[in-house]
Amino acid sequence: MKIDFVSDVACPWCAVGLNALERALERIGTEIVVELHFQPFELNPTMAAEGADAAEYLRAKYGLSPEQLARNRATIRERGAAVGFAFGERVRVWNTFDAHRLLHWAGVEGSADQPRRLKHALLRAYHDEGRNPGAPDVLLELAAEVGLDSERAREILASDEFAAEVRASEQHWQQLGIHSVPAVIVNDRHLISGGQPPEIFEQALRQIAYQGGHPSLAAAAAT
Repeated sequence: MKIDFVSDVACPWCAVGLNALERALERIGTEIVVELHFQPFELNPTMAAEGADAAEYLRAKYGLSPEQLARNRATIRERGAAVGFAFGERVRVWNTFDAHRLLHWAGVEGSADQPRRLKHALLRAYHDEGRNPGAPDVLLELAAEVGLDSERAREILASDEFAAEVRASEQHWQQLGIHSVPAVIVNDRHLISGGQPPEIFEQALRQIAYQGGHPSLAAAAAT
């Protein structure tokens, strides 16, 4: 089973969704062999390098009152805790394009598990530690943390390498109708939207895996 996880480092529900998806895959175990690929999406593609105040930006973009923003953050913290992700203070919103370039590089040149580990490191750095996931020093530190070549990462960040590939990938998913994240696309056909709980991911993945040829298992997964 091929799973494309379309997401942005700046998206809190993507952190929830990834952890929930992984809990679902743990429950499924070896019943389904999964290839997990991370695909880019930018919530704030025009964000300047210096970023913006998170509360002001979110209020302006979504029209949220301070009370609504506080409730949303409380809900996200609760949902994150349920799947093992801790949210800290996120006082600024940052540009994430360079983070996506490094994730693309990790998928092309890294080991099988390094893109996933780098994704987790980026999500933790921003959503838990409040660090800038677009800052070169942060990106180099996280690349080294997951075992990627620091000098190669430095070369990429100092150039525009993989920029065209990331933009092409973003455009591809947008043309397919992905306009919010996280979006989980299974076998290039099935879409699971949003940061669903683990049991919803598990049910959907089992149903997709066993439909056709295993009707009894598909029916069981749907109940």
